[in-house]
Amino acid sequence: MTDWIAFLHEIADAADRIATRHFRTAALEVETKGDASPVTAADRGIEDAAHALVRARHPELGLLGEETGESEGGRDIRLIIDPIDGTRNFVRGVPIFATLLAIEQAGDIVAGLVSAPALGQRWHAARGAGAWNGARRLAVSTLSQLGRAHLFHGSLGGTGEDNPLPGLLTLAGQVERTRGFGDFYQHVLVAEGAGEIAVDPVVKPWDIAALLLLVEEAGGRATSLAGNRTIHGGSLLSTNGRLHSAALAALATPA
Repeated sequence: MTDWIAFLHEIADAADRIATRHFRTAALEVETKGDASPVTAADRGIEDAAHALVRARHPELGLLGEETGESEGGRDIRLIIDPIDGTRNFVRGVPIFATLLAIEQAGDIVAGLVSAPALGQRWHAARGAGAWNGARRLAVSTLSQLGRAHLFHGSLGGTGEDNPLPGLLTLAGQVERTRGFGDFYQHVLVAEGAGEIAVDPVVKPWDIAALLLLVEEAGGRATSLAGNRTIHGGSLLSTNGRLHSAALAALATPA
């Protein structure tokens, strides 16, 4: 069986070099895409580098990327990449951004990696082999009381992002503590056991794939806000598993 984790590390090494070269530089060029989200030369350079490595090492792979869409390859296996998750952070010099990489085989995510070079951190998971930060195995928390939980979330509103879920404030009023890390980092923190719940109301498959596997292999649960286990649900709720049903119920509260 192919060692997909080793290959994802190879892509991440290239991605880190590109991201680091562009991060916090005055010459960084930023464009606005059709959906009003930003894109930089780093985003495009990382995805181009991933394409080149796929062609050179594993031409049997298809590829689904945020910037270039879907390309043909193997019918049952592909690389899914978000070159820079947290591009707005990247543009503003906030170090919470990462390259997200996943291998999907026959509709299931079998390997995933998250590389955050400005944080000096990298996480990976393989189906049935656990989730890891280097040599440290990750495990979600065992807390089962919603009133003691830590909730992570993204935007609370603004002209550049979607409005928050009506039920988010309901859930926030039921937990012990809330923090707005957003993007990939909140879900990694759930996998680390540093919090119990993370909410992303609007995300794409490339935002979800690696994180879903990381949380699951750490012992947690990751679904859409409708409760479906899929990378195509348009949203992501990750929890330690014990509080998943309670979080779904609170988030479904109408305005």
